Amino acid sequence: MAVRLYRDASLSAVMAGFVTVLVGFTASGVLIFQAAQALGATAAQTASWLWALGVGMAVTSIGLSLRYRTPIGTAWSSAGAALLIASQGVSLGEAIGAFMLSGLLIGLVGFTGLFERLMNRIPLSMASAMLAGILLQFGMNAFTAMTQRFELVFPMFVAYLLMRRWKPRYAVIGALLTGSAIAAALGQLHLGSVRLEAAMPVFMMPEFSWHALLGLGVPLFAVTMASQNLPGVAAIRATGFNPPVSPVVGWTGAATLALAPFGAFAINLSAITAAIMLGREAHHELPRRYVAAVSAGVFYLLIGIFGATVSALFAAFPKELVLALAGLALLGTIGNGLATAVERETEREPAIITFLVTASGVSLLGVGSAFWGIVAGGLALVAARSFSGSKH
Repeated sequence: MAVRLYRDASLSAVMAGFVTVLVGFTASGVLIFQAAQALGATAAQTASWLWALGVGMAVTSIGLSLRYRTPIGTAWSSAGAALLIASQGVSLGEAIGAFMLSGLLIGLVGFTGLFERLMNRIPLSMASAMLAGILLQFGMNAFTAMTQRFELVFPMFVAYLLMRRWKPRYAVIGALLTGSAIAAALGQLHLGSVRLEAAMPVFMMPEFSWHALLGLGVPLFAVTMASQNLPGVAAIRATGFNPPVSPVVGWTGAATLALAPFGAFAINLSAITAAIMLGREAHHELPRRYVAAVSAGVFYLLIGIFGATVSALFAAFPKELVLALAGLALLGTIGNGLATAVERETEREPAIITFLVTASGVSLLGVGSAFWGIVAGGLALVAARSFSGSKH
């Protein structure tokens, strides 16, 4: 296994893993701290949350990617963190109990195959449309950032275009190095606050109460499945990989259950950042892209061990640099998603509806637009097939 990993490794895959972690942490890392504080966690307990999430994502990303030779990236649930921030009347111990219930439920629907049977009923065109809809805003953010910091983002864009023609695998790396060099030259790369500091796990005793289990545990399970695992599996399949869904989702639930007493509120499949590891920028050969997820797992482990240090390091990058980097890294995946979505004429309209609803960002009943995009597209597909059948 080690020999094959060494043979398949490439600089582009390692950098794709780094960009994945950079984008994911800078985009929603602050939610972890806010969620922990909302539940009354101490500084040491908050650091333990980061440790538990980092270790959980490292173990699942590395283990599952090596097992199935597929870039299977895991992440924390941003929607779940937002749910925790908004929760009221729940103690830290009760929240830990709710985390454990959510992990148990995710493990059950994963290992029993219930979730996979649902996913098998979603056409590839709709899954691809949902993925493109999720990523659309990130692609546009790259050019919005250019209007805000032209002197930083435009050279990154030029570097990306040049590298795409010269060395396509290193286009994102070229953009990152260009942006970092310009930010440093302009005095906008703030590394002064970075210091080496390790995080330690802190066991938090779970408490089980009906109001917390039903009011927090079940909703956390629902939003994690709908907002993370559903689009996560769709992203993997839309790129051409087809690992067994049941054990993949099941192990994320098991990891959450095991690490919940240390603060892992939700470990699940990544959706947005997964596309960076799944795309051509990781490697032009599909079978070698799993190295990107393994690399991301290593970086997540470093986040877990050196939480405060990594937080300061990622915070040192200008916001516009991160936005531009994410958008450029996802251009190929957005294009492939749209191409697959409209490829079959009979499924084109449901796929377009899925794309538009997902891209709209609409949120109902606390569930994100990715879920409602699939619902709307599914209704359109059923209507189209019913109408087609009635003509015969």
